[in-house]
Amino acid sequence: MAEVVLFHHLYGLTDGVREFAGRLRDAGHTVHVPDLYEGRVFDTFDEGLAYAERTGFEVLAARGVAAAESLPAGIVFIGFSLGVLPAQRLAQTRPGAAGAVLLESCLPHTEFGTEWPGGVPVQIHGGQSDPVFAGEGDLAAARSLVAAAPEAELFLYEVDRHLFADPGLPSYDPEAAALVTTRVLAFLDGLPRTVGARP
Repeated sequence: MAEVVLFHHLYGLTDGVREFAGRLRDAGHTVHVPDLYEGRVFDTFDEGLAYAERTGFEVLAARGVAAAESLPAGIVFIGFSLGVLPAQRLAQTRPGAAGAVLLESCLPHTEFGTEWPGGVPVQIHGGQSDPVFAGEGDLAAARSLVAAAPEAELFLYEVDRHLFADPGLPSYDPEAAALVTTRVLAFLDGLPRTVGARP
């Protein structure tokens, strides 16, 4: 079974993110869910975005990196949208990462001054008509990452909204979200056992 750190999206640590974490736990995985917003949860995308901008995206990413400091090597890093900032950073720069899942966001793989590390598999999931994922450069970054890293996979879904995988949000798409969950669980199940590994 895998040990996972799951980072939330712009709304904060919602019940939907907790539910997703619960599905991974039900499958036998160990899941840590840091709260980058320190207890705040927002009702709208714009409110969450405003808080993230006031706080600073670098500050939020640093909170995510700090949340993983005490954890062993062999972690799988998963991020929802905003949560991809720390998840992708850790997967690319923390020695011993076991894998990454980037949900509805992807940064250029050169963002952290290095190529995607060999031996670290990554899944990217996004809506092919999502105005954020497809319209703001994430899809292009995902395709570039897949072209550069043989262990990278990109899955596109026929949805036109952002954050379709959180069951607590109005943007939720049950069919696409179920497929995301199935693919993420298959990804985790295909990794070597990582719980308890040490650097």
